Amino acid sequence: MSEFVLREVESKLSDTFHTNVKVLHSQTLGGGCINHASKLETNVGDFFLKWNAHCAEDMFAREAEALTDLRTAAEGQMIIPEVICYRDRDNLPGFIVLEFLEAGRSENEDEKLGHGLAVIHQFKGEYFGYTSDNYCGDTPQKNTPSVDWQAFFIDQRLGNILKLIEKKRGLSTSEKIAYDQLVDRISRLIPANSKPVLIHGDLWSGNYLYTKQGPALIDPAAYYSDREMEFAIITMFGGFSSRFFSAYNETLPLSPDWKERNALYQLYHILNHYYLFGGSYGAQAIRVTRSYL
Repeated sequence: MSEFVLREVESKLSDTFHTNVKVLHSQTLGGGCINHASKLETNVGDFFLKWNAHCAEDMFAREAEALTDLRTAAEGQMIIPEVICYRDRDNLPGFIVLEFLEAGRSENEDEKLGHGLAVIHQFKGEYFGYTSDNYCGDTPQKNTPSVDWQAFFIDQRLGNILKLIEKKRGLSTSEKIAYDQLVDRISRLIPANSKPVLIHGDLWSGNYLYTKQGPALIDPAAYYSDREMEFAIITMFGGFSSRFFSAYNETLPLSPDWKERNALYQLYHILNHYYLFGGSYGAQAIRVTRSYL
């Protein structure tokens, strides 16, 4: 960790706790693919630090916003780390300091994860979208408010990521035709009467962890959405047990036909992976698209 980051973290923590805070020890942590991460031991307690010198300027502000809202929505039924402080990136690194969560196991943790997510999904919004544009990983994610789920999914999810892909990687004429045809069919494929609820937005198995206090959610890309959108990324890579799904459905049952739309909602995340990593994700996205034509 750079001396600048260390000094700025101490300064921010000192302002937050109204006392002189000193970092006594820092331990580098692995697992992240975007940010640097460390456990900080200080004279006022232990904290989790993420920092980055090359991310979007407001990335950590947006993460703080999402974590705070998820923490409110969870109503104590899911562990969401408390935001201690953050710094926007400018010509110097940005960072966020969070409550440190001790890894561990608890009873019925899969069931608690399913129940807790269902509680969050009952936190309603007035519109689809969010108070700010934010990031899914480090991909810019548009959240312009809309009362129309179909329009939001077309414009803010598929439309935006396709624009990013075309600029970065290009799209062939046949690909453009396929995506245009899919957009024309959206009104027949997803419901028009969806209700906006808060979702984590990027809930794959790497973005939850089991702690001694219970399951926790981290690294959100939160917004108000049809809740089925959450299950697109949940089902994309696995890592969620049948006990998780049972507990979720006992608390807030999914529609019997939700799986019919699952691959369509996955398309956003497949396209995002293509934007970020290239490779076979592009061909996978076209296969999914054509399966709905």
